[in-house]
Amino acid sequence: MKVTENKIDKLNLELTLEVAAADYAEIEKKKLAERRRTAEFKGFRKGMVPASLIKRVYGEQALAESVNQVIGQALDQHIAENKLRILGEPLASEKQPENVWEDGRDFTFVFDLGLSPEVSVEVGKDDTVPSYTVTVTAKDKAPMIENLKKYYEEHKGEEGVEAKSNEDIDEEVSERLKNQYKNEAEWRLTKDIRDYFVKKADVQLPEAFLKRWLLEANGGKVTAEDIEKDFPGFAEDFKWQLVRGTLMQKWGYKVEDKDLQEQAEAFARYQYAMYGIGNVPDEMIKEMAVNMLHDQKQVERLVEQVEDRKVLDRIKETITLKATKIGAAKFREL
Repeated sequence: MKVTENKIDKLNLELTLEVAAADYAEIEKKKLAERRRTAEFKGFRKGMVPASLIKRVYGEQALAESVNQVIGQALDQHIAENKLRILGEPLASEKQPENVWEDGRDFTFVFDLGLSPEVSVEVGKDDTVPSYTVTVTAKDKAPMIENLKKYYEEHKGEEGVEAKSNEDIDEEVSERLKNQYKNEAEWRLTKDIRDYFVKKADVQLPEAFLKRWLLEANGGKVTAEDIEKDFPGFAEDFKWQLVRGTLMQKWGYKVEDKDLQEQAEAFARYQYAMYGIGNVPDEMIKEMAVNMLHDQKQVERLVEQVEDRKVLDRIKETITLKATKIGAAKFREL
């Protein structure tokens, strides 16, 4: 088989595969022989159906399967041998010539490949990202204070509801808002760090290819319009994954089994907390974590979380975090 590369640009590659009859003939022969061993036709004993009948009935299917098999093998081999770092999967090119599907013919296939960009990024003290502290003002507290006063008044005397002074209520509201704003500021810091280093690395993507790949990979579940609308968010996440992967490799970080176990248990506790369930026994947490680690999709999500934590923690320790006080209203305008 002949494989020809045509490099469109740094991020797009075209591969042309010329498949000769000799490339797939032996595979096709084996597939037809297997069909003959298992096929059941009225009037013939199993395994004794004439080869000509088997070929007439199953020949086209065997041909397609054989050609597809050698194409898949050739693509994988070429990508591996040439150390091509591809995004998604190869896609049939719009330049694909029409093939006549007849046994003994040669075939030509053209594929488009999206290439992963080379990512280079340094992290140092010169990198500065704002770290916000959101101040709690009387104006912020007022609505919550009023709601709590009403709650305590309406449920006064009920079991588990203790009367509280105005000072106690003010202190409770202050503490709630401080915790809320702290969580929001942490989320914002993570976002700002990601955005900063994605921009610094100046990551470029083969966008047209990725949009086509997303459309095909989702198998009709989304439209081209859906892809177009959601692509900016997808692209930013994808760029951060590339930056994160580069830094993981640069710093020699790996995701160990222990990391996954700890992350799974932390997520289990978080889920229970979301339902207001605290003090969950360790056995229940560990059981939930084990179940998560048996689900491949959950494991992939946990791996991403661990990588995020490792990389972001290192970045926060290394860069300059500029302490910045800000009011809640201004913070939400960011």
